[in-house]
Amino acid sequence: MIPLEYYLVVASALFSLGLYGMLTRKNAVNVLMAIELIFNSANINLVAFSRFVTGDTEGQVFALFVIAIAACEAAVALAIVMSLYRITKGVSLEDASVLKG
Repeated sequence: MIPLEYYLVVASALFSLGLYGMLTRKNAVNVLMAIELIFNSANINLVAFSRFVTGDTEGQVFALFVIAIAACEAAVALAIVMSLYRITKGVSLEDASVLKG
């Protein structure tokens, strides 16, 4: 059986990569992928703690809710990115202020 610490190390590595990608990238699609990495690290933590601390499936149920919310977030965010591309012919986040008005 794999210890809990291994899951936490993998989740923290995914979270760190996601945070780094979110803070350093200027392309909207890359930022969305970084946010998905952060969501996946949260899912790993939910399932790991559910398995090792309580032994129930509550963490897995919460992980399914996070996956559903991430799918909705991706759909809305991609619609915004498509709108940004239609207006500016690019997906740079520096040009996102044109969507205000």
